[in-house]
Amino acid sequence: MFSAPPFWQNGPAPGSFYDFPNMQPQVQPNDFRQHTQSPVTTSTSLVAVTYDKGIIIAGDLLASYGSLARYRNCPRIVKVNNNIILGSSGDYADFQYVQNFIEQKVISDECLDDGITLKPKSLYCWLTRILYNRRSKMDPLWNNFIVAGIQDGEPFLGTVDKQGTAYSDKIICTGYGAHIATPMLRDALDNKPQLTQAEARAQVERCMEVLYYRDARSFPKYQLGIIDADQGVSIEGPLQVAQNWSVAHSIKGY
Repeated sequence: MFSAPPFWQNGPAPGSFYDFPNMQPQVQPNDFRQHTQSPVTTSTSLVAVTYDKGIIIAGDLLASYGSLARYRNCPRIVKVNNNIILGSSGDYADFQYVQNFIEQKVISDECLDDGITLKPKSLYCWLTRILYNRRSKMDPLWNNFIVAGIQDGEPFLGTVDKQGTAYSDKIICTGYGAHIATPMLRDALDNKPQLTQAEARAQVERCMEVLYYRDARSFPKYQLGIIDADQGVSIEGPLQVAQNWSVAHSIKGY
């Protein structure tokens, strides 16, 4: 009879949820599953091009928290094995989730010790099934993956998006780069269909510079992954975009 009134009148009991008026019913305490319909921490473009003996792929190190340039050291280009490089744009947490699956798959192959390793076309096909399966459950992995590798001595470059849509090509760019970098690389291949490694690298570096000028979610530091039939896999970085803002004063009307 002498107890004080509750601090929050009609508030929830300890460990329970408050039922706000005119709101949707609250989730049950043991049901916290939520579909990824609005990714928060995201990354932007990837640029990949095939040259005579391999593939070059580049992507910056920024993971944006909405419109905030929050995380500035988030690598998105990883070596899968001696034949494959994987790149991802989109939700960074979903990329890490898929990366863990792939790493475990590689470990399982090594434990079999039968001399058979994961090939780029196999990983590409496997990702189409994974992403389409999640899309069909209305719980997509919010990513666009690029698989670059060497299979049977020939370069292979393929991409899979969050809906499971997949294709292979000599040039693949994701995010904003699909609109800005793809035309630049197509012009380069129209002039010379078979690029050397040095020429392909110069084109990719040029694309990364233009994307830094044009894409508000980009960052001047980036990774450069190279997979070559003779030299194997190498990932360089962080590299710095060569910036030149001398023409900025002449831009008007915005």
